[in-house]
Amino acid sequence: MMTPSTETITASASGTWELGDLTVNRIGFGAMRLPQNGTAFTRGDSSDRARAVRVLRRAVELGVNHIDTAAFYFSPLRSANELINTALAPYADDLVITTKVGPGRDPSGEWTWASPDQLRGQVEENLRQLGRDHLDVVNLRIARSHTSSSVAEHFGALADLREAGLIRHLGMSNTSPEQLAEARAIAPVVCVQNMYGLGSPPEHHAFLRHCGVQGIAFVPFWAIAGTGRESGATTTESEAVLTVARDHGATPAQVRLAWTLHQGPHVLAIPGTGNPDHLVENVAAGTLRLTAGELHLLAS
Repeated sequence: MMTPSTETITASASGTWELGDLTVNRIGFGAMRLPQNGTAFTRGDSSDRARAVRVLRRAVELGVNHIDTAAFYFSPLRSANELINTALAPYADDLVITTKVGPGRDPSGEWTWASPDQLRGQVEENLRQLGRDHLDVVNLRIARSHTSSSVAEHFGALADLREAGLIRHLGMSNTSPEQLAEARAIAPVVCVQNMYGLGSPPEHHAFLRHCGVQGIAFVPFWAIAGTGRESGATTTESEAVLTVARDHGATPAQVRLAWTLHQGPHVLAIPGTGNPDHLVENVAAGTLRLTAGELHLLAS
């Protein structure tokens, strides 16, 4: 069974989900890789500006209306937010831009973490770079070493900014079920953005299902890269992924994305790329329909 011609496929083929009162196609776009070539968050070569702008505009042409970004996505010469602003402003009414706060990077690239009273500055930085008067969705990003810590003060600070009109909806990133419950007691949470994909442990599957029961979007990051994380996808694939890819005339990356989307109607995908051809393939993955047998094979 061959995948339909990717040139005719748009992100609407993946279906839709509601982020609060905002409707998005389930295949979106992640901007992390746009500012530079190679591994993200290194002092490597900055990306080609014109090509990055073309990729963003092509994504929107293909029906992508959910873009994930952050002010800390930058290289020595490029900023993801600035590229988005250049490529897409004035923004279409249906375009949802999701960003995240908590982490920051100084001009040298060194990481910092915001205190609750510093979050407003990070929100205003995103507003300024994107050229917006409000942010559609802001995720509170939790440090890997703090997934058992209280989020009340940080999330409460963002809830205050939501009440002030600077933020429309709130989400959580790299979080735990306990932190999600704590946040939801303060303000509504429309999405959880966590690492997830083929090979994830059982507790990650359970958390995904829990979000679905609560009507909260689950937005995996590194669904393609897996253990490659910031460096990108590895060149070694399991025989199961390769078999399913061959049967569908698809790429392994498309199979990984399709498997992720099959985990529930509330699951959104935000694959990122600076390659126009990979962008088209990622969007086309929204039409890949896997059988129950294939899903079992991939998960085993």
